[in-house]
Amino acid sequence: MQLQPVRNQLIVPTLQIINNKNETHKSVKQEKRWKRNPFIEANTKDVDINHLRKDCVIPVFSKDNEVTISHPEFIETVWEAANHFFNGETIEEPDIRVSHIVKGRIPEAIHKPVEELLEADKTQYYERMAFCFEVPSISETIEGSPLNLTIGGVRAYNHENLYSKKGVEKFKLFIGFKNLVCTNMCVNTDGYMSEVKVMNTGDLYKEVIKLFQRYNISKHLYYLNAYKNSFLSEHQFAQFIGKTRLYQCLPAEEKKLLPELLMTDSQINIVAKSYYNDKNFGIVDDYKEISMWNVYNLLTGANKSSYIDNFLDRSLNASHLTEGICNALHGDKEYAWFID
Repeated sequence: MQLQPVRNQLIVPTLQIINNKNETHKSVKQEKRWKRNPFIEANTKDVDINHLRKDCVIPVFSKDNEVTISHPEFIETVWEAANHFFNGETIEEPDIRVSHIVKGRIPEAIHKPVEELLEADKTQYYERMAFCFEVPSISETIEGSPLNLTIGGVRAYNHENLYSKKGVEKFKLFIGFKNLVCTNMCVNTDGYMSEVKVMNTGDLYKEVIKLFQRYNISKHLYYLNAYKNSFLSEHQFAQFIGKTRLYQCLPAEEKKLLPELLMTDSQINIVAKSYYNDKNFGIVDDYKEISMWNVYNLLTGANKSSYIDNFLDRSLNASHLTEGICNALHGDKEYAWFID
């Protein structure tokens, strides 16, 4: 399905490769200012890789005591693959977010009262972890928003059966762009692997390289640029908000006939509020029309309230929804229900 811009001719963007050292320093310095907001919020907290290495135990499969691939190993494997594939590019340190801490004790502290536990008596690991790192030497600017190529992944131990023998382990991988104005993640179909099943880090490395090989940077930027050329009127936006709220209440038979919508009611409420209040992507003064680029960023901004294990699936769904609405504005029927 091809996007057809409403107003201006669609221009295929070119990658901005930053080679000059001074420009690179300036770019990185500018990014630090935008990194104050996390790329995912919900109930997560920020940690560094040394904390994961030194302060966290590694879960095992209980039937055979075989160790799982740890969070640090996951991050390091993707990092190594990125440095190999994007040789010569600037690759930053990873931003890591974790949630759902699992606490334990060493055997010597089993019978201690909680109030007497020492730090050395405790063990912990995080059930869910998401990370990403930017490649600031590959960038684009859309409507004044700087975008950096971004690579990352998600691990959720709650998707594993740790009570069985060791089997394949599941990971989520992505490559896309991060909007530095709002730290929203832009994920496209060919830049996302929703369930990578591997036995070891060697297999994981190969899957990461496969993802990089199939991802088309120019095509992704082409579609992102196209969003700025399509617009929703206030009435169409109101229809969109109302229909997305109705979607959750539709009979199952009717819902099956429509494209999938993964955003929750609370996230749609965030989108509606941001239409008026978001200083970067909301409406300006009395000008009620809104570009699909802004709508897309309202959706990806609301998605930052997702839990880690749902975050990437909803990021991709926001892309599908935005592309579908763009096409519906030009007569395509698949997503027309959301704005009619």
